[in-house]
Amino acid sequence: MSSLTSFPTKTKLPDGPKSSGIALVIQSLIDSFGLLEKNQQKYGDIFYVPESSMFPSCVIFSDPKAIEKVFTADPSVFDVGAEPSAPVRAILGDNSFSVIQGERHRKQRKLLMPPFHGNRIANYAQTMIEVTNEVISKWKVGQTIYFHEYTTEIALRIILRTVFGLDEGDKYDRLKEVLLDWLEIFTNPLKSMFLFIPALQKDLGSLTPWAKFVRQKRIILEIIQTEITRRRANPDALGEDILSLLLTATDESGEKMNDDEVRDQVMTLLYAGHESTASTLAWSFYWLHSLPEVSAKLKTELDSLEKNADLMTINKLPYLNAVISETLRMNPIEAIVGRQLKEPFELGGYEFAPGTSLFPSIYLTHQRVDLYPEPKKFKPERFLERQFSRYEFIPFGGGHRRWLGDAFAIFEMKLIMTTILSQVELELCDRRPPKSVRRGLTFSISGGVRMKVIGNR
Repeated sequence: MSSLTSFPTKTKLPDGPKSSGIALVIQSLIDSFGLLEKNQQKYGDIFYVPESSMFPSCVIFSDPKAIEKVFTADPSVFDVGAEPSAPVRAILGDNSFSVIQGERHRKQRKLLMPPFHGNRIANYAQTMIEVTNEVISKWKVGQTIYFHEYTTEIALRIILRTVFGLDEGDKYDRLKEVLLDWLEIFTNPLKSMFLFIPALQKDLGSLTPWAKFVRQKRIILEIIQTEITRRRANPDALGEDILSLLLTATDESGEKMNDDEVRDQVMTLLYAGHESTASTLAWSFYWLHSLPEVSAKLKTELDSLEKNADLMTINKLPYLNAVISETLRMNPIEAIVGRQLKEPFELGGYEFAPGTSLFPSIYLTHQRVDLYPEPKKFKPERFLERQFSRYEFIPFGGGHRRWLGDAFAIFEMKLIMTTILSQVELELCDRRPPKSVRRGLTFSISGGVRMKVIGNR
């Protein structure tokens, strides 16, 4: 297997932390980004975590050349891995495109791509704007809000309408209520321990996080299955929403997804499809309102738009794109992405055995001084001054497992941000920097970003 670099193969494995598996899990839940930085400073750009009773051995790295080698390797070299993907399976299901592998993954991904094509995404634009207006219309001048609560509300409403085809009504209200109650389990990082420690995945009483997690997930799946059954029995009930498109999609042999596959794909989109949007928007508004010069530049760009500017024009605004890109760099939704080896693999001069998990680190890559000078500073201009490769800027992962809803999410964020900034004046109530905190599988913003509505535009 050829290498992108000319390193001599080393028989010795990279150095790395020797803590027990459970200790590393707890440290990671409390401060994942800090733990990654600490280990990189101590062990270098590539470090190795030996196998434990909880997880297989893994190697974490941030060199773009190494990332390129992994992202461009033949997919048959890798497997998702039962242990590393266990938390993802617990939330999204065994049939989610996030965990299935090989030819099945290729077929499922191909079936899922059409709803996220550029033309199809544009059809959802009006929904995104309408939902944002519905939510912010309730704000009053002088009111103090926790901004992340409202970005969650906006993103969840959009995903329920675009993915599930549900608008106001009993089914919409019921699904939203159960989803929010389910997501609340993850608000405390330590509550997420049950996802990563199998010993905690026991029903020791109805009030334990695991019991509530299982109970609420069962209700959500029953709601999704009921809707799948209803639409399969009544083709007239099919619409332009993503669920309807998945029910009618066929692969090259004419086969459709079965109910379990559709259900888990919808579950994946419901969970992941709003979390990244809500958190990134909350972070963006924190940065905009803590850095007046950044806010002024963006408002100048937005004010230059014609009153009824084409939505695709908004999507191409350079500084708006730079602000969102810099937010995703500074405050990624995920810390790492993973592949598990099925055969020996050389990386950075080291030979790794089958069963080893390779983890390109999104966070550490985005903090590299050689790529992003002064990486702790929020500087959207860096995305205007340089074009970063798909191995240097990786907010949605990469290769054949890159998140397929990335264009949808970025377009959605741009429209929501533009709609809010064009109508409402806000100010931060607390300028203390928030922190990235674990929220289930992803990372969110601490404190909710407390802001005050100070006027209308």
